[in-house]
Amino acid sequence: MTSQPATGERRRDADRTRAEILEVAQREFARRGYAGARVDEIAELMRTTKRMIYYYFGSKEKLYIAVLEKAYSEVRAAERDLDVEHLAPVEAIRTLAQLTFDHHEAHRDFIKLVAIENIHGAEHIRKSQALANLGTPVLGVIERILEAGRASGDFDTEADAVDVHMMISAFCFFRVANQHTFGALFGRDMAAPEHRDRLRRMVGEMTVAYLRGGHKP
Repeated sequence: MTSQPATGERRRDADRTRAEILEVAQREFARRGYAGARVDEIAELMRTTKRMIYYYFGSKEKLYIAVLEKAYSEVRAAERDLDVEHLAPVEAIRTLAQLTFDHHEAHRDFIKLVAIENIHGAEHIRKSQALANLGTPVLGVIERILEAGRASGDFDTEADAVDVHMMISAFCFFRVANQHTFGALFGRDMAAPEHRDRLRRMVGEMTVAYLRGGHKP
């Protein structure tokens, strides 16, 4: 009869192997796209076999979906850890925008994966029950900030949490996802260190100005 410690150790080894495969696969899918990534190349980088990867994930598509689930789960975990509700509304929304800026900068593979999945019309995300039930914790945080700002008189723009989240994400996402084409066309590397602090302030002030009615004539 197998002992409990041995069973637990095998489970830990399996979890560790699965996590290592996902780590390498995420880099490859972000670098080459879904169509361009090859499972045998992922296996070679892992110093394992294609058969072993299929043992854990079943197929290339299921591996890719697992990579998406991992990447989105990390983002949602960061959103749950946001601590801005002790701040006044203006400072809270400014801080949230800047934290989003920081997160997008630090997770560039996630940005690439989102761009790749948009090319595929989100067909793989739609197949994931885990992602369908994951939710977006940041929307609740933004809604509470907006309610507090309206109550205090700091915000007078009618905007919902999804609109504000989209506005912040669009700025932060564009800076990373489009840095190469933007640089080629306009001669400015948006991700260069000398532009970072200015752009980080910009997204915060842009959001505050909009919610304060700065868009009004």
